[in-house]
Amino acid sequence: MSFTAQILTLYPEMFPGPLGVSLAGRALGEGRWACDPIQIRDFATDRHRTVDDTPAGGGAGMVLRADILARAVDHALEKRPDLPVLAMTPRGAPITQGRVRALAEGPGATILCGRFEGFDERIFDARPIEQVSMGDIILSGGEMGALLLLDACVRLLPGVMGAASSGVEESFETGLLEYPHYTRPVEWEGRTIPEVLRSGDHAKIAAWRKQRAEDDTRLRRPDLWERHIGVRDQPPSGARRQKD
Repeated sequence: MSFTAQILTLYPEMFPGPLGVSLAGRALGEGRWACDPIQIRDFATDRHRTVDDTPAGGGAGMVLRADILARAVDHALEKRPDLPVLAMTPRGAPITQGRVRALAEGPGATILCGRFEGFDERIFDARPIEQVSMGDIILSGGEMGALLLLDACVRLLPGVMGAASSGVEESFETGLLEYPHYTRPVEWEGRTIPEVLRSGDHAKIAAWRKQRAEDDTRLRRPDLWERHIGVRDQPPSGARRQKD
């Protein structure tokens, strides 16, 4: 069975969107994954198909109603009970490459896209929904985040990328930023490709790339570097070292 993406959204016409072209689009056409957008408004009960209401306690904007969201989520779970349900929200846990890889290795995901001021919090108490964030930014809705997440997953599916190693030697896969890349011409505007990359010595090239990945991560993403050295310095058993 192919990887399936069920997207609960107020704008189903946004899917597959950019995922219908390039690698993801070709994979979609080949049946390596399936895209199934579901209109949340279909689960409203009034003649206007209303899905939101004013926030309790006052304030600006509107909030997506828990009762309507629950019907939509229940419908998705009935169709594919094997798929984890993820909600795109800035209040969620930051997504990681490890979580993306775990999703790509599974049967797919149901993704709940928010709009307006977000979700009635009770939906998360009442249904098994994982709240995830694509970064410390605010978007107009969860659809763009869902597209980003799905692109990250689809490219890891078997047969989507030309070379299997393309999905391994990349930023975040090892907890580090990826090393820099170069290609022809050898000299451009007075700048030359590092000599070691032209040496043909694969051991020296590997060492240079490893060092650059570590140096760039330490300088550009100290948060990643701290996590990396923390994991690296743990004993193999995972047990804490005894202090003297």
